[in-house]
Amino acid sequence: MSDSTQSARLAPSASAANGKAAVGGAVPHEFSLSTFSPDRGLAAAASLLKRLFSKFEGNLAMQLWNGDPLRLGRVAPHEGPPPFTLVIRNPGAIAAMVLGFDRLRFAEAYFRGDVDIEGDFFAALGLKDHLDTIKLSWRDRLAVLLPALRLQALKKAWPKAVDSVSPSQSLSVTAHSRNENRDAIHFHYDVSNAFYALWLDPAMVYSCAYFETPDTDLASAQFAKLDHICRKLVLQPGERFLDIGCGWGALLIHAATHFGVVAHGVTLSQEQLALARERIAQAGLQDRVTVELLDYRDLQGESLYDKVASVGMFEHVGLKNLPLYFGTVRRLRKPQGLFLNHGITHDVEGWNNTLSTEFINRYIFPDGQLDTVSNILRGMERSGFEIADVESLRPHYALTLRRWVESLERHHDNALEHVEESTYRCWRLYMAACALEFESGEIGVYQLLASKRTSALPILPLTRGHLYCSDPLLEGKAS
Repeated sequence: MSDSTQSARLAPSASAANGKAAVGGAVPHEFSLSTFSPDRGLAAAASLLKRLFSKFEGNLAMQLWNGDPLRLGRVAPHEGPPPFTLVIRNPGAIAAMVLGFDRLRFAEAYFRGDVDIEGDFFAALGLKDHLDTIKLSWRDRLAVLLPALRLQALKKAWPKAVDSVSPSQSLSVTAHSRNENRDAIHFHYDVSNAFYALWLDPAMVYSCAYFETPDTDLASAQFAKLDHICRKLVLQPGERFLDIGCGWGALLIHAATHFGVVAHGVTLSQEQLALARERIAQAGLQDRVTVELLDYRDLQGESLYDKVASVGMFEHVGLKNLPLYFGTVRRLRKPQGLFLNHGITHDVEGWNNTLSTEFINRYIFPDGQLDTVSNILRGMERSGFEIADVESLRPHYALTLRRWVESLERHHDNALEHVEESTYRCWRLYMAACALEFESGEIGVYQLLASKRTSALPILPLTRGHLYCSDPLLEGKAS
């Protein structure tokens, strides 16, 4: 069921304005006893919203729980229809904008179904910046406090829009210890393999694709990304290849099938491990591809691998652990080997407490931390790496996320067979917001290719021709 269909099904009748709720036309007991009537509640809600959005630089439509429309923002209504409508299904959603100090309270209202979005979902997320900057003076707070408290009281009498629990909230990660990282990975990745399969490509590649054109289909773009990584690493038959944070095994299988390597991967997710091994067996690669449940810090040995890749994993490491992470890779890789780190970066240094970082750590990636690409490069150089290639894939991730959101929305009904409605909404909001942050440049993604710093020249082709030639096994060899 789409959100728009659900909106029509859950929309209260016009009689709600006269004190009747949307369920069976019955008057909630609390309404009949309260001196603060639903009619006054609607008036208080409209007044609060006009105050909160008086400085919004846009054209915003809202629909209250009785169906009454509101037009807000500084753009005049005659300048065109708004791209979306916020549907307020519960008085408490408006009270939450004023009461309490949780900056994510409006997101929670969406997860619960107290707020819905009709129209352009991506455009609606542009409200994030405005909501984060709403600051009421003490005089304004006092003026709106009583109406907000009364709306909060009405919330209990109002029927639930979505019969669903709130999405899971993670435990706080402070040290990025083995146990914390294991639990964080379990929180994010062990939701359900079937849930991920609904919106990822058939190979289940959970990182940005590599699009030749904006119209390239997701499966082809993900195949191209896997190929791009293997070509950058100049993989050759018989080489030993390590994938740190191997996910469901797509890169391992691709590298063994198309480049002839002997591959090993590690993951902290039981769900990923089981499916990766199943797919390796289906491909008949058990003799050349192995996967184990292991923390990267517990990988043993020295100079074991010709090539090492880490795709979408180092964001979980923790900024203070990056020297240990890079040192581990340097120990495992052969002296003449190559290392490719593919990961997300931030436009500001460090992982400061903002609305976005709090959302990510609470609902999505408990252990997620990002830094600027310049700091990442500096950390790699301090760990003894020589940087051979730096490529930004920011536009590619924006495209990938929009494809994922589109696919998730298309499979809404199927998703509810595996997760709660609130979890579906959480993921929809998370991926759409990330797409916008990639588009705005707040976050980026880079592939960093490095070798050990030595007095000898790195064993790499002299040009980038091997990345685009027709036969990488022949033309990709170092000159």
